Amino acid sequence: MRILGIDPGLATTGWAVVDFDDNSKPEIVDYGCIFTEKGLSVHRRLKEIYDDTLEILSTHEPEYAGIETLLFCNNAKTGIVVGEARGVILLALEESNVLIKEFTPLQVKNSITGYGKANKMQIQENVKLLYGLEELPKPDDAADALAIAMATEVLVSRDNIISHYPV
Repeated sequence: MRILGIDPGLATTGWAVVDFDDNSKPEIVDYGCIFTEKGLSVHRRLKEIYDDTLEILSTHEPEYAGIETLLFCNNAKTGIVVGEARGVILLALEESNVLIKEFTPLQVKNSITGYGKANKMQIQENVKLLYGLEELPKPDDAADALAIAMATEVLVSRDNIISHYPV
């Protein structure tokens, strides 16, 4: 199963494409970040995120995508533009017929570390271990996208098991 993990943001959107075998063993296909220039208008930056997301989807053809929800933000303006970035990403996913799973940051942290209030370093260290990497994935947004891909696989696998056994 091929999964795209996405950590949305206006300046930096992390993404990761991961293949999982039947035993849930991950193999990283590719990962990186979509960067937009600070001096550009918000609508131009959103268009770049949308276009780049479509390119990633076309290149890697994932079956599922996991994306973080925006739960709370101290700065309302930041929260709004991150929500707008999520919107164009969700549109690209929907247009590409990719199944979408959404997660709160707490759910991602819990699935990666077993602790919903884990800090960034704990998440990165666990991502490194879970994927068998020699060093921490960089930048942080790409590491977060790898964590989201792993959380997506856990949820999708659980849903598939449950759907095969009547309750």
